Amino acid sequence: MQNSGPFEARYLAFLETITNLRPTLHRYCSRMTGSVIDGEDVVQNALFQAFRKLDSYNDSLPLKPWLFRIAHNCCIDYLRHREVWREAEAEVVTSNIFTLPEPPGPAVGRAVEYLVLALPPMERACILAKDVFDYSIEETSELVDSSIGGVKAALHRGRAKLASLPGSPRLPDAPDPGVRRILDLYVERFNRRDWDGLRELISADARLRVADRFAGRLSESPYFSRYEKMKQPWRMAVGEVDGAATIVALQLAEGGWKPVSVVRLDVSAGQIVSITDYTHCPWLLQAAAAVHVSREARESY
Repeated sequence: MQNSGPFEARYLAFLETITNLRPTLHRYCSRMTGSVIDGEDVVQNALFQAFRKLDSYNDSLPLKPWLFRIAHNCCIDYLRHREVWREAEAEVVTSNIFTLPEPPGPAVGRAVEYLVLALPPMERACILAKDVFDYSIEETSELVDSSIGGVKAALHRGRAKLASLPGSPRLPDAPDPGVRRILDLYVERFNRRDWDGLRELISADARLRVADRFAGRLSESPYFSRYEKMKQPWRMAVGEVDGAATIVALQLAEGGWKPVSVVRLDVSAGQIVSITDYTHCPWLLQAAAAVHVSREARESY
């Protein structure tokens, strides 16, 4: 137990750092994965891994780059699992001498974030770290575990490709009609507080995750009753976040319905098999390029 003191101090520093860094980590992971929702899942996985490694962490090192490195590696694992990792990223670059195209200016920096999905993961990470988050080339090489020459080469390729792209990112494909029907039914019954009707759409062993709060079986959680007891007026709507169909939670504020969070449903064989509620992640919608909810959903009650 003699190590409890140093670990407690390290844990408190960890909590303080992630409180300040969390939105930035989410922004980076969202651009790497191409989805603010998937980006949040990757961040949570990264923070869980970081916590597990905290007892062996070297206190002489700053936490921020350590956390960024773990989050970056989680992004790469995610992309590999999606089978988008390209053999071209295995290039070994030996020369450190390059004439780099100019990085984008501050006025277009945010726009670049939504175009990097057209790049392979290595180029994507280097453009984000150097041109969006203003890391040095040395810091970027540490983040992506590459040589300075490798980073310069990736920046050269990435910037050249971005210069030739049209000005809007590729959006996800529309959901399957069967999935969209489930989303519509879920919203309609949720807004009527028809909890029994909702359960008819949900498999008996469905999983629930309320980001940063709960993970387990839906049947073991007071999830629906928590919404029923909320005092501030709310409703659900089928909407789009960065082009992907999802559930958007709305609250009544300043005379209208405002999007405040996102709920993701995973559907299999015509039933909802998992629900992920991001109500405790306000940075998620803030990082989205576009959030769309129909006028009808905003105006009806």
